[in-house]
Amino acid sequence: MDTTQELMEAQDLPYNVFAKACPSRVTLEHVTGRWGGLTLGALYDGSLRFNELRRRVDGVSEKMLSQTLHALERDGLVRRDAQPTNPPRVDYELTPLGRGVAERLLSLIHFVEGQMDDVLEARQHYDATRGAL
Repeated sequence: MDTTQELMEAQDLPYNVFAKACPSRVTLEHVTGRWGGLTLGALYDGSLRFNELRRRVDGVSEKMLSQTLHALERDGLVRRDAQPTNPPRVDYELTPLGRGVAERLLSLIHFVEGQMDDVLEARQHYDATRGAL
């Protein structure tokens, strides 16, 4: 089986997320962080207003959602559409790039959800043999 380095070289990519200074690492952090992945997944079905998105991503604070949306917008994954109405209306939606990322994240999310019985069993076994954290 190829190592990660061999796979990277075979793909001949100009970026390497495993290198500390690579800018792709920051984007990966935005995408895979707790709120980034959930935000991208929530926007997959269509545009949402800020409070709709906040309700969909249960548990996220207003401040964290705002920071997450700014980071995802800066990375070109989310588009912010502010309409000059009274009161102002702001909608968030995925860009084509964001949609591609969200598709891959949702595949992982669905895989994890489908394996939760095994995960919970493994946790129970771990806790029983090594003590609960």
